[in-house]
Amino acid sequence: MNTTSTDRYIRLTQAFALIALPATWLLMFALHFHSLADFLQFHARYVPVPAEDKVTRLIEARNDWPMIHDPHMLGYLTLPLLVLGAFGLYAVGRTTRPRLAALGISLTVTGSIFLGGVFGLFTALTRGLGDVDPRYVDGAIATYTAVTADHEAYGMSRRLAMVALVGIALQALALWRASGVPRWSPISIVTGCALFLAFWDVDNMMFAGTIGMLVGFVPIARSLCRTK
Repeated sequence: MNTTSTDRYIRLTQAFALIALPATWLLMFALHFHSLADFLQFHARYVPVPAEDKVTRLIEARNDWPMIHDPHMLGYLTLPLLVLGAFGLYAVGRTTRPRLAALGISLTVTGSIFLGGVFGLFTALTRGLGDVDPRYVDGAIATYTAVTADHEAYGMSRRLAMVALVGIALQALALWRASGVPRWSPISIVTGCALFLAFWDVDNMMFAGTIGMLVGFVPIARSLCRTK
């Protein structure tokens, strides 16, 4: 495989990642809802399910469902796509605003590490609680409450994970006036990231933000596919 064909393969892989990532995240957020009526209940901030209800339900379920049906597992497995897509954005953005593009990809890749910690935590908790003996439900509830407390280690990880979305927004700004990228594309991406950050953990609002990112990524993916 020569250098030209290798570069094209890399660009096609990055283009695929830019579309596959938000498409999978849409499924991830959709799995949080049991019905359309549930999805249409909007909140200005995250309203957590009581730990007693969540832990009791998971213990009673006894992991009697495929691990891949866990939305956090889907998010966890797609993180390589986030990194690949970020390099695709950089490949286009560096031609117009190289410094901003470099800052953006640095933040995106750094934030993806902490985002993996958040997804990994909930994936492990979800499957682990399914193996807990029902006799220890009170201890499991107390442990879950302490581990997911917003002001403790989880809260720090969650805030650091937000850096990934800040990085994507900066990479989108670097695409302003980039060749082959329409003006509405970075606007759509930045709007999607802003919804994501403003309504973190509010799944239907993050669903809407992901749509904004997906729409904005499409012309960039096409630009990468056209690169020779």
